[in-house]
Amino acid sequence: MKVNFSKYTALQIERDGPVLRVWFDRPDQLNAVSRDVHGELETLFFDIDRDEATRVAVISGRGRAFSAGGDLDWLVELNADPEASARAIRADRIIQTALLNMETPLVARVNGPAVGLGCSIALYCDIVVAHPRAVFADPHVSVGLVAGDGGALIWPQLIGYAQARRYLLTGDHITGEDAARLGLITECAVEEELDSAVMHWVDKLLAQPDRALRWTKLSINGGLRAIASSVLDAAAGFENLSQILPEHRDALQRMRDRR
Repeated sequence: MKVNFSKYTALQIERDGPVLRVWFDRPDQLNAVSRDVHGELETLFFDIDRDEATRVAVISGRGRAFSAGGDLDWLVELNADPEASARAIRADRIIQTALLNMETPLVARVNGPAVGLGCSIALYCDIVVAHPRAVFADPHVSVGLVAGDGGALIWPQLIGYAQARRYLLTGDHITGEDAARLGLITECAVEEELDSAVMHWVDKLLAQPDRALRWTKLSINGGLRAIASSVLDAAAGFENLSQILPEHRDALQRMRDRR
């Protein structure tokens, strides 16, 4: 099936032969995830996977960030509206289900901060290349939230529970260099070589037999899918509860005051 990606307007999508390039495209807001971006993410990964012209997809951010996580104004709206909060949490679950069930290889080009949902999307990718000044963080806890959009699942599987606790319980960030050293990501490349490093991995993936590549990816992620329901359903429920609590509202207000 051929997918018409022109329907996407909050995300920028470009085709380069068998390679689909997806861009977070709010550079002035550090590519924060707005309601519109979130809505398009809800269908994006399903569409990539059913598009017969796409063999590899690359996701990155315009400007100096990959994605700085949830848009502050949108988070304030969700805190004030329990029904909207519940809808957003359900949408998060749909996004993660799509990522876990994808066959199409995904490469993350991490050009700057990857935070919250942006971080989870990057870490769900099969190949993650970042430059040394890029940072990865899931600071849900620091704003009174539970990491319900993937962090509680993917961080422990990549770097073990001890290190995952270190970062998820404190909201601390990790640099691209340290992320590569710990095994959180695939490779750290100096900034001027980031694009060539990404293309190196894209070319290696394209050189593999397509079906074998897709089904190998699906098999590797079988372990994640096996534990996903128990982890993600609980984390999403806790995030939904925490998203409407006063301590989250107070944390958001402090962030707004610092702007």
